Amino acid sequence: MAPPWSIEEVSKHGDATSCWLIIKNKVYDVTEFLSKHPGGPSIILKYAGCDATSAYEPIHPPDAIQQYLSPSQHLGALKGADVRDLQAQERQRKRTQDEIRTPLNRILNLADMETVARKVLPHGALAFFSAGTEDELTLRENARAFERFFFHARVMRPVSKCDPSTKILGFNSSLPVFVSGASTAKLGHPLGELNITRGCGSTNIIQMVCTYASIPRAEIAAAALSSQTLFFQLYKSTDLSVATKLVQDAEQLGFKAIFLTVDAIVITTRERDVRSPWVLEAHEGKTQYYVEGDTDETTNFLGTSSLHVNRNNILDADMSWKVTIPWLRSITKLPIILKGIQCVEDAVLATEMGVEGILLSNHGEISSLPPLEVLYKIRQQRPDVFNKLEGGIRRGTDVIKAICLGAKAVGLGRPFLYALSAYGEVGVSKLINILEREIVTSMRLLGAAKISDLTPELIERVEWEPMSRQWKL
Repeated sequence: MAPPWSIEEVSKHGDATSCWLIIKNKVYDVTEFLSKHPGGPSIILKYAGCDATSAYEPIHPPDAIQQYLSPSQHLGALKGADVRDLQAQERQRKRTQDEIRTPLNRILNLADMETVARKVLPHGALAFFSAGTEDELTLRENARAFERFFFHARVMRPVSKCDPSTKILGFNSSLPVFVSGASTAKLGHPLGELNITRGCGSTNIIQMVCTYASIPRAEIAAAALSSQTLFFQLYKSTDLSVATKLVQDAEQLGFKAIFLTVDAIVITTRERDVRSPWVLEAHEGKTQYYVEGDTDETTNFLGTSSLHVNRNNILDADMSWKVTIPWLRSITKLPIILKGIQCVEDAVLATEMGVEGILLSNHGEISSLPPLEVLYKIRQQRPDVFNKLEGGIRRGTDVIKAICLGAKAVGLGRPFLYALSAYGEVGVSKLINILEREIVTSMRLLGAAKISDLTPELIERVEWEPMSRQWKL
């Protein structure tokens, strides 16, 4: 066994001719791996001769080193004294973060939670979580769309007993809210998606798990309560065997539905992400209907432009109504929901194809109409669709607006990433508690004692432009 290495010795191997890295207090020679890395050599060379743990861990599975490096490339451990130095630096970093966090009991809304996350997240991770495509017009309008809808509150209705619970695809949920699929949550917290799983389990909220989750799906399923519901978000690859295995593995792990992503067939340019200084480059014969609130799951796997080409080669850009849905039906008995519907015409087609649900979302891309506006157009143009279909969020009132227009539930992605980044599992639970308080309060003020009381008659779209919200801590 090789003697322990010092940081000084490792630092001597800091270029392409001899590239060593420190990861979790172990030293690795990755010189030969540089040309094989999917993201290219420049990503690794930024950490040549240094500790790359903080950059490596959030975006790689636990067995990546064992899978891609030979035993001869495992050079040994770091010296004890240097390990202690690195640990001291990490403790200081965490103390600094703790000092700038607002006490959790002072977090009053989702905007407060986001403000804290923006303070503690590294710049690259924040850009990855928050960026939209190109000029980010669609990303902004997804949230602003909710400001164009106002309530017709009813009074003198008994609401002392108010029940916000519902069923999503037949599964119980304490609120008409679920967690949308979001990748690489470990960029915000070492436990990544497990924070969401545990927070959702304690509050009876459904979690959708992304194909590109930073925690293995088996670990997420193992962390879930026996009564907890998990959905799987599928990014279909061009390799049918890979896609089939993903779906069947999810079914075996106990996931209850497949959300097929249909709007992200190529990787678009998220300019804020690219510019950032990254440290690493039918139930009961019915179709159910959902709307996604913040409409972005941060789908770049490493958050780097160098991987966009790889992902573009992997994602299936030839999906079709006649081929893809029958294929998916043939390999699973789970309910199928199409995630990424953006117009009335495709909502109708989805109904005709007999899928169990659609999720209105657009990934914040290509100047698409905001999901809430699409929902409104479906209500206006094809109300018959709602006989077959049941069904950016910043407030519980936004959830209520979507439900009034016919959505069965609302999915949130970004807010949960911000919550786990700011406070971990307790942040996730706090966010859900905030939403519950706001939803119940709004229902009572509208005169609605239960979710089924939230009808289209309670909401109106205005043509004038309201004053935008001003978020302040």
